[in-house]
Amino acid sequence: MAAFLPISHTDNEQKCSNLMEKTSERYKETLPKLPKAKGWMTQHLVHYQGVWLTPKAALKGLMLIQDHFSPRPTDILLATFPKSGTTWLKALIFSTVNRSRYSFSGHPLLTTGPHDCFPFLDAYVYENDRCFHHLDRLPPPRLLSTHIPFTLLPTSMSCRFVYICRDPKDVLVSKWLFMNKLRPKQLPPISLEEAFELFCQGISHYGPYWDHVLGYWKASLENPEKILFLKYEDLKKEPCAVVKRLGEFTGHPFSLEEERRGVVQEIVKLCSFENLSNLEVNKTSVQKFSRDIVVDNRHFFRKGEVGDGKNYLTAEMMERLNAITAEKLHDSGLVFGY
Repeated sequence: MAAFLPISHTDNEQKCSNLMEKTSERYKETLPKLPKAKGWMTQHLVHYQGVWLTPKAALKGLMLIQDHFSPRPTDILLATFPKSGTTWLKALIFSTVNRSRYSFSGHPLLTTGPHDCFPFLDAYVYENDRCFHHLDRLPPPRLLSTHIPFTLLPTSMSCRFVYICRDPKDVLVSKWLFMNKLRPKQLPPISLEEAFELFCQGISHYGPYWDHVLGYWKASLENPEKILFLKYEDLKKEPCAVVKRLGEFTGHPFSLEEERRGVVQEIVKLCSFENLSNLEVNKTSVQKFSRDIVVDNRHFFRKGEVGDGKNYLTAEMMERLNAITAEKLHDSGLVFGY
């Protein structure tokens, strides 16, 4: 009888590399066949499985996740449509889950940006597409974020999700301003009117917006113990109440003693727009999401206000967006307060 020979670490890496190469080949074969539309940050977006994506990092990152990502039940995934409160919620979840590890006076968020503490899964695997071993080595709970719609994620996603949505009028304006800052200088700026029309047609990064929100909303109704669905407007109105919900949902509930000592309020204060936006790391450093996307951290901190869309959109634009939203969300049970 032949002796059992254990698989070496090198053999595992080689096997993983071969699988990654197959996905890379599928990506190269698929990309030229996809429909294109004008991009906000890049020259164009591509339409893949019902979603608009940037042709490099987003599309290939999604394919790698679909083919190879193995979630753990202890993972916590923050899912958002771009410009819906991602940066703020990353800071709040990171601080809540890790509050016993760090003091507020020496907290990592004082010297490290929220996106470094809580990486984007899509960009992370795209940047390190040779193997997933780097993710496997992370201790539980792994804090990862994504903009990928729920319907495109692997069906094996047994982890917990936190999702936050935001009024589409504010999303549109925030996204337009943000993307124009990242748009290459050789491409002319995209006007608000052009961005508005594209958004209404569903053509924006990870759009259509309404499909994205509804995917996570319906999944949260079916599995409320697995998906916590939040609204940005509620977070702005009652941040302490939302932080306590985050503690319960992530398995790190606040004790009565912690509440008495004001730990919830300290987390809210640490992660506030006023505090984070004035930290040196968020004023002068850059965030490298991938080999293609590098963003000044200051661009993640503009206003964070509710209702800022009305300062840019005409009455006709707001009326049209409200009408589209009402139609798309009809009979879903999800409503936005206008």
